[in-house]
Amino acid sequence: MATIPVIVKHQGKKHEVELDPESNGETFKSQLYSLTGVEPERQKILVKGGQLKDDTILSSLNAKPGQTFMMMGTPSGETSALEKPKEKIKFMEDMTAAEIAKQEGAIPAGLQNLGNTCYLNSTLQVLKSVPEMQETLALYKAEPAASGSNLQSLSQFGLGGLGSSADLTASLRDLYKQMSETQEGFPPLMFLNSLRTAFPQFAQKAKTGHGYAQQDAEEAWSQIVSQLRQKLKISSDSSSEKKEAISFIDRYLAGTFETTLTPPAEAVDKEEPIHGEETFLKLDCHIDKDINHLRDGIVAGLSEEIEKRSEALGRDAIYTKTSRISRAPKYLTVHFVRFFWKREAGKKAKIMRKVTFPSELDVVEFCTEKLRKQLIPVRDKVREIRKDEHDIQRARKRQKLRHKEEEDRKHDDAMAEAAPLKKAQEAKERKEAEKSGKAKQPENNESDVYKTDAEYEAEREASIKAAKKELYAAIDPDLAADEGSNRSGLYELRGVITHQGASADSGHYTSYVKKTGRMVDDPKAPGGKRREEDGKWWWFNDDKVSEVDPEKIETLAGGGESHSALILLYRAIDLPSKEEIES
Repeated sequence: MATIPVIVKHQGKKHEVELDPESNGETFKSQLYSLTGVEPERQKILVKGGQLKDDTILSSLNAKPGQTFMMMGTPSGETSALEKPKEKIKFMEDMTAAEIAKQEGAIPAGLQNLGNTCYLNSTLQVLKSVPEMQETLALYKAEPAASGSNLQSLSQFGLGGLGSSADLTASLRDLYKQMSETQEGFPPLMFLNSLRTAFPQFAQKAKTGHGYAQQDAEEAWSQIVSQLRQKLKISSDSSSEKKEAISFIDRYLAGTFETTLTPPAEAVDKEEPIHGEETFLKLDCHIDKDINHLRDGIVAGLSEEIEKRSEALGRDAIYTKTSRISRAPKYLTVHFVRFFWKREAGKKAKIMRKVTFPSELDVVEFCTEKLRKQLIPVRDKVREIRKDEHDIQRARKRQKLRHKEEEDRKHDDAMAEAAPLKKAQEAKERKEAEKSGKAKQPENNESDVYKTDAEYEAEREASIKAAKKELYAAIDPDLAADEGSNRSGLYELRGVITHQGASADSGHYTSYVKKTGRMVDDPKAPGGKRREEDGKWWWFNDDKVSEVDPEKIETLAGGGESHSALILLYRAIDLPSKEEIES
């Protein structure tokens, strides 16, 4: 096919270019690079419907001789001379172990089992998955001990060692720093000593007399979070000169219940319901013979019977306490209440029942009426955008398929002109079928006008940007001002602690943490970067760390002595920020 002479305007200059219809956008950009000095990846060539993509076949542009195209972009440097890199390039073999561990995508460090400490290792790995906690811990300085101990002062300045063993939060800071500098299994000895000093229950000896006893991961989680709530503080966003320090846990991991204590039926005319407010650090999923799904267990946990004295009746009576979420935290902990005290056995037994849980949790139904009204518009808008995106992708696939069928038909018709009469007759019959309306019509009123990849991508980007603006506008102002809250009612699963075995005093704990997406270049994202996740998870089995597919998480619902979920860590789904909307 003959080339077409076209004109490309760039920075006030006109360049005459021979456009080859059989080549693609990448080849055309290479031609322009030789004329303008602008690298292909920095070029933006405007065509009908958007920008020219590298894989676009130029014949689809239907260019006419003398047609003018507009190009934008500047060379990466003033001259074509090679410049010395700002940072010296360092190869993997030249890096230290700490530098390799900090590389994106590096396998994270495991934790050595120091004798029945798998309960602690799994807990620490899931807590480590909260990036805001990592950032706040890095800034933490321990309060000086009252006695003025020199060892304690070491921890105050982040020097770790023996000084931090007296402060659980400082020990956690030092442990996570050390873990970030290696890919080997690390011994959490200093933190374990701090934990046993602060909470002697974890120093209990095994019944055999050899070593320490196995412990409950949920108890370890609760005690560590409780200690962090007291010690780990962050500055508030107050504009006053003296900013108050608030608890990190209260901002990001703590929610609020509105509670109602309803008197028994025989006292309902004599007593008023008692309304209150409580802080919660986790939701309990109660399990019995009727519970098959996480949602049912949470509903059961939000209603409980309490025996207390009724002044109106003059005796003890059964009251019903119901709780509704009035503030949902950014990070939501859910606890499967699988362990109970079995009196005849004299130990904690495990409920083996299978209870499924979702990768995305909707908590709107567990909230107060006021919070529901704030969350529902955002939640429904998120689902609408997802559906629209899915429909657009399906429509695009169908349109491409129809376009290919049409091109194949035209090719067959052209070949039929020189073929025997039988083929010509078949082509004639197809044309008659189309005229009579028997030909396949586009579904769902889709346009039968074929769009190039550039046109489709431009429309898609414009649609997504408009949808994000609508979504951002739907966020309630009060929730937007609460940095550590959930603003949509939707959570995505990020961490799981599992238990294998029949008793809390035995068995084995491991944990799963969803991989953090790698940073990729995206000119349309805030800062020119965005995270791209592959959906895979890290499995932490003490010092052994391996990558698993998301399907593995679906097998952790229980149903036997195999690994079953004990603690789930959910994170609020990402919503567009103000910077993203304004970019």
